[in-house]
Amino acid sequence: MRCVSLPRCWAHGASPAPFLHGGFAPLQHHDLVQVDIYEKLPVPFGLVRFGVAPDHPEVKVGAGFLPLLPHLVMVMMVGAGQAVGVLHGVLRNVTKTFGQTARSERCRYYGNVTVGRDVTVAELRQAYHAVVLSYGAEDNRILGIPGENLPGVYSARAFVGWYNGLPENRDLKPDLSCETALILGHGNVALDIARILLSPLDLLRKTDITECSLAALACSKVKRVWLAGRRGPLQVAFTIKELREMINLPGTQPVLNPADFTGLENAVKDIPRPRKRLTELLIKTALQKPGEMAAQAAAPRQWGLKFQRSPQEVLPSADGTRARGVRMALTRLEGSGESAKAIPTGDVEELECGLVLSSIGYRSLPLDPAVPFDSQRGVIPNSMGRVDGLYCSGWVKRGPTGVIITTMNDSFDTAQSVLEDLRGGVLDVSVSREGFGAVGSILSSRGVRPVSFSDWEKIDAAEVARGKAAGKPREKIVDPQEMLQLIGH
Repeated sequence: MRCVSLPRCWAHGASPAPFLHGGFAPLQHHDLVQVDIYEKLPVPFGLVRFGVAPDHPEVKVGAGFLPLLPHLVMVMMVGAGQAVGVLHGVLRNVTKTFGQTARSERCRYYGNVTVGRDVTVAELRQAYHAVVLSYGAEDNRILGIPGENLPGVYSARAFVGWYNGLPENRDLKPDLSCETALILGHGNVALDIARILLSPLDLLRKTDITECSLAALACSKVKRVWLAGRRGPLQVAFTIKELREMINLPGTQPVLNPADFTGLENAVKDIPRPRKRLTELLIKTALQKPGEMAAQAAAPRQWGLKFQRSPQEVLPSADGTRARGVRMALTRLEGSGESAKAIPTGDVEELECGLVLSSIGYRSLPLDPAVPFDSQRGVIPNSMGRVDGLYCSGWVKRGPTGVIITTMNDSFDTAQSVLEDLRGGVLDVSVSREGFGAVGSILSSRGVRPVSFSDWEKIDAAEVARGKAAGKPREKIVDPQEMLQLIGH
């Protein structure tokens, strides 16, 4: 959860764009700004730490973004001339910028605080002038088919959390003893998982992937990964960057059926350029002749895309103890482009696999009984980010869709709503609020000890030291209790 204060003068025409583009830049330009940041875990950086693939350090550093984990709630305080806002924007260097900001006398980080349990939203509203909820999606969509709870079936969210060191997934222990894995979904997360499963260990050893997951991958027998989706090549959700990485992954061979791309050369002529380039790369890869890429032809591992297939049932092994495959319904498409719908044809096929990973999307959960929540859509009902005196931003506002730029634009809208309400007097800043003075007393009475940013820096130093000894950027500590013990909590 984050609390950000905006200066009172921002209510008089300041644009939200610099507020978001500059991250916590208001601290540098306005003497009255006060920022409080609350986080469920002891450590900051959310999705940058726990969601971005370990072999994508450039995303974490070069084009990072503020934590988007489901733990994030932002509250804004205006007291003694302070205004409050929440930010949810893109930073050029998230960890460095966030670190510099968090060391400011006017920015405070409080980790190890769970909003809704340790402190309620109602209590936050008493302590701050405005509360902005931006806590992402901490659940996954279920398949809703027989057998999805069999051993050998995992959600993408849990699997990504496992290899990235998310504490709640540290004990996952996925069974990688089979040769064939099936990933249900055609998004970037699905490609991330496929790449991690098939990457040479020498590449992964240089990343911040966790020690336990690296050890498990070293013993993995998976050498073939299929990615299946309900619709066709023109509807895949992954981007060209991730596709190109898979195509060029050392020691792997892409296996695409040329028949899946028949006629698409003409169909792509009038579609938007990003989709056109992506589809052209798929077609080129599918039509590649044997021998054109000799190294790939001799590769020990394979991956491929299966289109117009919808999972009907996860099939159990003969003794019923684990998954052995998935029965897929073949589909046809009605409509075209992004709006095309997959309709079952009545035909089915069985795909043998010992590992099933469901990558069909994420889902937000209700945070607090005081906050309205649409359980069917998995979002907080809102109007331009406004929610009955609260505000919201990100996935919990619009659903778990889009890329970084989508979230940035979404945050602009919420920031604009906050500023409009400051200008219009909807947010009453005439009475000062105690902010953490009040919240800290509540936490203390409930036996909750927040983690400060200097505490986090001790955890960070320990992780970096452990990583250096292993020849990697850091070795993440995955047990929150170990983190707290390390800082003397």
